[in-house]
Amino acid sequence: MPCRREPLAVAAAKAPQSSIHVRTTSTSPPTSTTSAPGPKAVLSPHNPHLMLALDSPEDEDNSHIIGPAVTNDTQVLADYLSSEPSIHERMIRVVKPRLGSQVGQTPRSSMDLSGGIRKPVIFTAVRKRPFGLSPRQTAPLQKYQIVEKMLEPWTSTLIDLYFQKVNICFPLLDEVSFKHQFQTARDRISPALLSVLYAHSMIFWKNCPDLPSEYCPDSRFIWNQATETLFSELHISPGISTIIAIILNVGGRPTTSMIMNEIQLGAAVSLAQSLGLNRDPTDWNISIPEKCLRMKIWWALVVHDKWLSLAYGTPPQIKRFQYDVPDPTLEFLTSKDASDAQNGAASVFIALVTLTGVLDKYLEFVYDLNQDRDQDNGQTSLGLELSLGQWEDSLSDDVRRIITRGNNLHIPGAANLRLAYLSTKLLRRRIELDIEKQEDAALGDALTNRYIQVRRAAEEIVLLVQELEEIHLSDFWLPVSAFAFTSAITFLLRCALETENTAAGLAQSASLRLANNLIDSLQSHQQKSGWDLGDLCLAQYAEVVEKLMTADSPSATVPEFQQLMMSSEVPIIDELFPNLWDMF
Repeated sequence: MPCRREPLAVAAAKAPQSSIHVRTTSTSPPTSTTSAPGPKAVLSPHNPHLMLALDSPEDEDNSHIIGPAVTNDTQVLADYLSSEPSIHERMIRVVKPRLGSQVGQTPRSSMDLSGGIRKPVIFTAVRKRPFGLSPRQTAPLQKYQIVEKMLEPWTSTLIDLYFQKVNICFPLLDEVSFKHQFQTARDRISPALLSVLYAHSMIFWKNCPDLPSEYCPDSRFIWNQATETLFSELHISPGISTIIAIILNVGGRPTTSMIMNEIQLGAAVSLAQSLGLNRDPTDWNISIPEKCLRMKIWWALVVHDKWLSLAYGTPPQIKRFQYDVPDPTLEFLTSKDASDAQNGAASVFIALVTLTGVLDKYLEFVYDLNQDRDQDNGQTSLGLELSLGQWEDSLSDDVRRIITRGNNLHIPGAANLRLAYLSTKLLRRRIELDIEKQEDAALGDALTNRYIQVRRAAEEIVLLVQELEEIHLSDFWLPVSAFAFTSAITFLLRCALETENTAAGLAQSASLRLANNLIDSLQSHQQKSGWDLGDLCLAQYAEVVEKLMTADSPSATVPEFQQLMMSSEVPIIDELFPNLWDMF
């Protein structure tokens, strides 16, 4: 989606001359501009305010941020070399905060960690690829060409589908400028980015009237080719396009390789930090489109990092105190002439990013191996509850109705947001139960109440799945949403197994009936709509639930299930996350 932009002349006037390098190429009609810390910027001749900021594999160098430990030393050197433009431009590029903070800017954006005025952000040019490797390797380019040949003549339709279904809900690219370069200078776009973008859109093929229903290329083959192209680019010439391609790859459906997702995300986070994407660019002397691109990429990385952490059971890689990028606002996500659907989707995305901040606080508790859990547990529970409550109060009325009542699910991305909220709520209730169990091992009233609260949180997820319609199933979903179902059903089965002593009583358990309802709904969505998000839960638990529902054996069989699936003494992480290795 486009960003609100300032006139190009104004942006150029504010930028220091030493930070702008202009060049032209014989392969691309538009003018290419590079601001010091960022990637190539392709300016459309039809609208010079639109910037792609996507690098090409042929580019020789990347900008690499200089760490804060040596910033002051490098600043002195930069000032000295400023009298030698040729050396200065090649070695050091400085982005200085614009004089006069913007109105409404948060203190975190204008202050450094020590409470003083923000220091300049300094970059140096580093070689992009290993010595001896040409920018265009034959093997990855051939794989990209295979993907494109398989999808012709529908490549443009898949691009449109990506912006209609994905980018509106999870903004990364500027639609107008990307499509302009796709039509006029496609060879300047990263093959990895194009391959992954095609593969990412394949999940929506069957619901698109502009694509043939009688023919659909093998999406798994296309994903494999796209992933190999991406890994080749990551090795040969990583850049900002590589980060975007990784985000699309990790966010692609269906999920088939958790470990590779974690490896890719780790690479993307490291590359983004080396390019300074973790720094707040709002007061930098760079164009607004470049600011938008940098922040969108970082928001996407944070969202994937935290939700993959919840789903996969591994600590997040991004720490809150290591970035100062502000939360998204409509100013950076929509244009003045945006449609109601675009504004609604942008509001949902803002809520998802800020909810991710709440989730991050919960994850800090879950993964803290050194804390004394017996100390101040009441205050911990209150703090967790307060974080989610304050987030709810910060929402607009339309978005608040999405997460509290399940209304307005027709807004793009709304159903995914509600499931994310319910997952966070289930996690909070589960943490509170764990704290209560530490304080009172006996099944007293307080502990019983905690069990009821967790079961109700899981029940809300079941009800949401039952209420989903075709329009919701064909909407945008984060693939990690699938783990909300396994988490909910794991706890429901545990409740049933811990509270019933006979097979007959187990079959009539309210918790087991809820688990069975979830399985039935996921199977229905899978069969009628081909919805893939329930596949993992069905593969792991459909047979188990069926056996428990039809159990007519003596009560001695119940503890066998209980001992097999979970124990009241296992750590919180093992209780929260099911056995994920079954999917391999």
